[in-house]
Amino acid sequence: MAELVHTRTHHPEAIAEAALRRARRPLLNENGRLMIVAADHPARGALGVGDRKLAMANRADLLERLCLALSRPGVDGVLATADILDDLLLLGALDHKVVMGSMNRGGLQGASFELDDRFTGHRPEDIQRLGFDAGKLLLRIDYDDPGSLTTLESTARAIDAMAAHRLPVFVEPFISRRGPDGRVRNDLSAEAVTKSIAIASGLGGSSAYTWLKVPVTENPDDMARVMETSTLPAVLLGGDIGDSPEEQVAAYEKWRGALQLPTVRGLVVGRSLLYPADGDVVAAVDTAVGLL
Repeated sequence: MAELVHTRTHHPEAIAEAALRRARRPLLNENGRLMIVAADHPARGALGVGDRKLAMANRADLLERLCLALSRPGVDGVLATADILDDLLLLGALDHKVVMGSMNRGGLQGASFELDDRFTGHRPEDIQRLGFDAGKLLLRIDYDDPGSLTTLESTARAIDAMAAHRLPVFVEPFISRRGPDGRVRNDLSAEAVTKSIAIASGLGGSSAYTWLKVPVTENPDDMARVMETSTLPAVLLGGDIGDSPEEQVAAYEKWRGALQLPTVRGLVVGRSLLYPADGDVVAAVDTAVGLL
């Protein structure tokens, strides 16, 4: 940590230099599958894992877990915000890895403006300039919240800009609702996930570079029908699956079934692999890789 702070203080240009030196690879390897570790949660103020409210707050610990995950065979890359990717560049952890920049982090967890999720992270030009490989954006749609319209419009323009740069963009859509307690919750019913996929697939002037990042439905048996909604390639997201080993195993089984579907090309999973219930990051990551 001291070395990272020293470099940031005295040689900030080292980050851009490290990006230029980074050895790159194609988005997909020879088997056409993707295993991406996600760590873009902190920039939205989402630091909790299960009942551990500040689990992701220790940056040295997070970086150690990320470097360990990235070192495992079969892990293709990482999704994160600029601050984390800059640290990983300086640590030399991104060579021959897929690097995915997180684009909209304005919808802070628990904020009144959570669904007006503006693009406060990587811009398409940043992703191109740094030689990163893709972008990711979150699209939560609440039919009762006008902020969702702003997010829809800005998402469409971001998709257009990524397509203009010929850069893949992973769109993570949800139908969401704000409960009586004010918290935003995502609807994982088959109907809601189907609608979110249909809406996301039609955004922008071209879908040529658009991927989907989708949850497994409440009833995993519904996934085959849900994924018939679009021909866009998709990856599964992990989400917060709980704090017990039993919940972890149940998540693996849900992913295993959905990964057999023709449009599903891989996994993008964060907290459940970086902060597993038993604390064994290597075992969690290797088990997820094995599902592919």
